[in-house]
Amino acid sequence: MVQTSWTTTSVFTGQGGVRTDEAGIVSGELTVHTTWNGRQADVKIQYSGTSEWFTLTGSPVPCPSQQDSRNLHQEVVEAVRTGGGTALPQHDRL
Repeated sequence: MVQTSWTTTSVFTGQGGVRTDEAGIVSGELTVHTTWNGRQADVKIQYSGTSEWFTLTGSPVPCPSQQDSRNLHQEVVEAVRTGGGTALPQHDRL
């Protein structure tokens, strides 16, 4: 099984934070982690320096290639910085 992941630390949320399935809106200094398993990308959010991970609302998402999943990770990092209670950025990845 193919598996690749990316992690970006110390991402500060914009006003309004980001939306997670488990904790609702989170804000502050976060770590963003994306894992691609060859078929889909799973995005998790964590308060920097803690051990608990939260699923970014809308994740996982079908993702056909490693490059698409890398691009998704960067989109998520930018969405976290924007804030506004954002969830996973949506667009056609199939």
